[in-house]
Amino acid sequence: MPQSSEVWPGEPHPLGAWFQRAPQGPEGTNFALWAGGAEAVDLCLFDDDGHETRYRLEELTPEIWHGFLPGVRPGQRYGYRVHGPWDPGNGARWNPAKLLIDPYARAIDAGQDACVTTENGTTCLPAEVYGHVRDWHRQDAADTVRDDRDSAPFVPKGVVVDDELTGGAGQDDRRPATDWADSVIYELHVRGFTMRHPGIPEHLRGTYAGLAHPAAVEHLTSLGVTAVELLPVHQFVHEDHLLRRGLRTYWGYSSIGYFAPHAAYSASGSRGQQVSEFRQLVRTLHAAGIEVILDVVYNHTAEGSHLGPTLSLRGISNTGYYRLADDPRYYADYTGCGNTLHVVQPQVLRLITDSLRYWVTEMGVDGFRFDLAAALARAMHDVDMLSPFLAVIAQDPVLRRVKLIAEPWDVGSGGYQVGAFPPLWTEWNDRYRDTVRDFWRGALPDVRDLGYRLSGSSDLYAWGGRRPYASVNFVTSHDGFTLRDLVSYERKHNEANGDGNRDGTDDNRSWNCGAEGETDDPRITALRRRQLRNLLTTLLLSTGVPMLVAGDEMGRTQRGNNNAYCQDNEISWLDWSLRDDPGWRALLDLTRRLIRLRRAHPVLRRRAFFSGRRQGPHGMRDLGWFAADGKEMTEEDWYAPGSTLGMFLSGRDIPQRDDRGRPVTDDSFLVLLHAGAEDVAFPLPGAPWADAYELLADTSREDQAGPPGSRHPGGSVLTLPARSVLLLRALPPGAG
Repeated sequence: MPQSSEVWPGEPHPLGAWFQRAPQGPEGTNFALWAGGAEAVDLCLFDDDGHETRYRLEELTPEIWHGFLPGVRPGQRYGYRVHGPWDPGNGARWNPAKLLIDPYARAIDAGQDACVTTENGTTCLPAEVYGHVRDWHRQDAADTVRDDRDSAPFVPKGVVVDDELTGGAGQDDRRPATDWADSVIYELHVRGFTMRHPGIPEHLRGTYAGLAHPAAVEHLTSLGVTAVELLPVHQFVHEDHLLRRGLRTYWGYSSIGYFAPHAAYSASGSRGQQVSEFRQLVRTLHAAGIEVILDVVYNHTAEGSHLGPTLSLRGISNTGYYRLADDPRYYADYTGCGNTLHVVQPQVLRLITDSLRYWVTEMGVDGFRFDLAAALARAMHDVDMLSPFLAVIAQDPVLRRVKLIAEPWDVGSGGYQVGAFPPLWTEWNDRYRDTVRDFWRGALPDVRDLGYRLSGSSDLYAWGGRRPYASVNFVTSHDGFTLRDLVSYERKHNEANGDGNRDGTDDNRSWNCGAEGETDDPRITALRRRQLRNLLTTLLLSTGVPMLVAGDEMGRTQRGNNNAYCQDNEISWLDWSLRDDPGWRALLDLTRRLIRLRRAHPVLRRRAFFSGRRQGPHGMRDLGWFAADGKEMTEEDWYAPGSTLGMFLSGRDIPQRDDRGRPVTDDSFLVLLHAGAEDVAFPLPGAPWADAYELLADTSREDQAGPPGSRHPGGSVLTLPARSVLLLRALPPGAG
C-alpha cells in the first residue's frame, strides 16, 4: 500500500499501471485510464486481506484520468470504479459499485475468478458482478435496473508489474525469424498439451513452465514444426452458463485482459510471476528454433451481451468501446458472442495495437492469429479491406514485420472473406479443409478444386502481390473434429457440453469408414488409419503453410465432440500414451518423415505460384497434372468425375534464389492421390518428365519407418492401392 494518501498528477501516457524506480525519480506507480464520457474515476488499491483504499484521479488530460501514487510497488493489486450516468436505453452503463479491471493491466490476479457456489451446490457468477439487477424471469427488462451491490470481492484485480524483474524481451532472446514459406505451424493448448504428459513434473502440468519443460520441447523439435500457435493466453473468465452446468471455459475465447497472460496457466504465481513465466517460455522455444504465435480475440470480450457481467470495458465507457445496435440498449453482434468491439474508434484501435506491440516487443512473440478477423475489418457495418484496423497494422513499424494470420470470417452479413485480406496477411484457408475432406470421403464431384488447393490456392491468392504462403492449409483445427474423429464419426457427439447436442457444426464432411465411433473391427480400424495417413500426407505435400493440431500426429480423439470449448478434462487433454501404441507410433513417424522431407526440398515450399507453362528446351511444365490414365489432364478431365489425380512438381523451375543470389534447384516429385475404393493401374509419365521414379512413401503401408525404395521406369504401369497417396522422386537420365 502507498506511503501517503496524496495522489500526484502523474502522466497520461502510457496507459495502465507503470512502476517507477527511485533512481529515475520518486519511487511509485503511475496510473492512467481512458474513460471517455465518464464523470469521475476512483483508483482502488487492495491489500492482502482484500481491504480497499480509494483514490480519486483527475481528468487532467481529455478523457484520460491519471495520477501518480508514491510508494505503490510491484505486486500491488488494483482496479477502478468509474462514475457516470446509468441510462441503458442510450447505451450508458456506468455503475461505480462495480470494480473494473484495467484494460491495460499487464498481470491480473485471478485467484478470485468471479465464481461462487450457491446453496444448492451450483457454481455460477455472483449477481454482484452484473451492473444490472438480474431477473431471470424477466430478461427483457432485467438490464435496465442498476444493481448497487459491491462487486469487488468477486472481480479479478490488476497487478502492478516490475518490468525489470519480470525480464522483458532482450538481446538474449534470438528470434528464429522463419520465412513464411518454410513454416510448419502446430496449434496447441497450453493446458491441454501438458496436463497428461508423463515427462513433465506434475506441479508444472497445465502451465507455461510445463510447455517450456524439456520433455514438451523435445516432442516439438522431434516433430520438426517451426511454430506453435497457442490457443488464447490473454486473461479470460469463465462463462456463467458453463459454470451452471458444472463446466468451465477451456479454449479461452472470452478475453478480459489483452495485456495479461492467463494467470491459471502460471505455475509460479499470479502477482506478476505469470509474466516472467510466459517470457521464459518464449525464450525457451526460441532457443529450440520454434516461433510463438498467439491466437488473439480482439473482436469481442467476456462481458457478452446486454445481459452479461460488468467487468471492465462496459463500465469504463460502454459507448466508447463497443458497437451498439440501432437501439443503443443492445450490442451489434458480428461475433456470435454477444458484443463486438468498435474497432473504428481511435481508443479501441489504440488498445488493440498497444496490446499487439507489447506482446511483440516485451513478451517476445512472433505473430498472431486473429479470431474472427473480418469483424476487425468492418468499417461502419461492412467488411472493408481499407478499414482503419488494417490500415493501422500495415503502417505500424513493429506489427507489419510479424506473422499475421486472419481467420477471414465472422458471423455477420458479408463476413466470409477468404482470399480477400491484403498482401501483408495470411489466412486460414477453410476451402482447403473442405476440399481435402471431401476428396478423401469420396464427395468431390470433380478434381478442379483439389488441383487449386494442392498447388497453393492461386484462385484465391494470386492477386495484389500475394504468394502461396498466404494460404494456411489445414484439415483440422481446435474447432471441430480431431483427425482421428474425422474418420471415426459422421455425426457430432457433444452431449457432454450440456446443450442437447445442438452446439457445434453439423457440416463435418467426415466419414466413419463403416461404423460410428470406436470399433474393434480390424478392417475398419486399418482403413481409418490409412485415411489418417492420407490426410496428413496430403496436407504436408501441399503448397502453402501447413497447420497441424496437437495430437493429430498420434491419433488423439475427443470421442466425437466437435465443439470441446468447455471440456477442460481428458476429452480435450492429449493422451500421451498413444505414442507407445505401435499403430499410432507409425503415424507419428510418418508425420516426422514428411516434415523432414518438406524442410529438405524447396519445391515443396515454393515462394511463388506455379505458371503451368512449358519451360525451356526440355518442354516440361513447372507443374504437371495427370489423369488416371497417366496422360496430362485435359480441360474435360478437370470437369469429369474422378477419384485419382497425379501432380508433378518440377525442381528445375523454381523461381527462387538462395542467400548468395544463385538459382535454387531441387529434385522433382510425382504425387499420386487415389481416393477410390479399388486399386487402379497408373502409367507413369515418361520423357520429358522422368526416365524413372523412386518410391518414397506409400500410405497404404502401415510401416513407413524406412522409404519403400523401389524404382519404376517412366512409362511403366504402377498399381495405385485403394485409398492411398504415393510419393515418387523423379530420377534423372541414367539413374533408372
